[in-house]
Amino acid sequence: MEEKKNKTSEAKLMKGNEALAEAAIRADIDGYFGYPITPQSEVLEYLEREIPKRHGLVLQAESEIASINMIYGAAGAGARVMTSSSGPGISLMQEGLSYIASAQLPCLVVNVVRGGPGLGTIQPSQGDYFQAVKGGGHGDYHLIVLAPASVQEMADFVFEGFRLAEKYRNPAMILTDGALGQMMEKVIQPEEGSLPKIKTPWATTGKTKDRDHNIITSLFIKPEEMESVNLQLQEKYRKIEKDEVRFEEIKTEDADILLVAFGLSSRICQKTVDLGREKGIKIGLLRPITLYPYPYKRLNELADQVDFMMSVEMNAGQMVEDVKLAVEGKVPVHFTGRMGGMIPSPDDVLHEIESILDNQNVLQD
Repeated sequence: MEEKKNKTSEAKLMKGNEALAEAAIRADIDGYFGYPITPQSEVLEYLEREIPKRHGLVLQAESEIASINMIYGAAGAGARVMTSSSGPGISLMQEGLSYIASAQLPCLVVNVVRGGPGLGTIQPSQGDYFQAVKGGGHGDYHLIVLAPASVQEMADFVFEGFRLAEKYRNPAMILTDGALGQMMEKVIQPEEGSLPKIKTPWATTGKTKDRDHNIITSLFIKPEEMESVNLQLQEKYRKIEKDEVRFEEIKTEDADILLVAFGLSSRICQKTVDLGREKGIKIGLLRPITLYPYPYKRLNELADQVDFMMSVEMNAGQMVEDVKLAVEGKVPVHFTGRMGGMIPSPDDVLHEIESILDNQNVLQD
């Protein structure tokens, strides 16, 4: 038997957007539908260049509204499909995402976040946190949201996003940012062919002699039917919240102060942890990997150990609300961050911690 070629990858220097796009091809996507917008246009450009050489369909739609509805239709037919955009484009997709969630269809959406609100900047931001994790469209629904912190995870989370989306028949989102999208790092790509296609008996693939036709809809005129659908969704979300929480801890064992940060901000905070400990300040870090479901339980446990927590974000303080919900008032929760495409430095974060400690000492004196 001929040995299978290209089963594994060697480390290769890649830009984040391109690493993600390559992973999508290796995940055996049937189609990508999207529209160019900075800072994620390389995803579309890479796929337009590479997919014709291999397998799958890539189509530049006339708008983000068109692309998300193409995703809706293709996912309903059982295809493994993906789109990507940034800021304003993701906003245009919200109605379609609500339809997809209600119809319980799997797909992957990538948001390479830029500074906002409005047209904003093309620099990195985390200002789309609320939109991603609280349901940016109408109705009671959730996306499964993964937050990469490296170019390697930009690739890995494509596979993970599809696994979760298909396991729960629910749209998944990779919430990343312009810096990770443009950054170049060494990547080992996931193994090609390691994400088998799922069976889709619910798909609209037509009536045959062996099966009746399926109907996929998000329209339920009778309130009793709409409530029944909502109850099914809520039951699914409870299972996701129980079984799919992911996070990373760094030096939390003896920490007196806990930083909470996701994505690029968590990389900044790793350096803050080291800088603080060099000065004798016992800082730890919890990085949520899944933003939905959120690691409420673990943060609540750590609240019994630390003196205070600080949420570090590239926004006006959106995730800090979830940190406060998690700790249930056990310890103070502070916030520091930058907005509009500005990135906090490790020294900035450490300075905020030292200011809090200085104020505490003044009050004690």
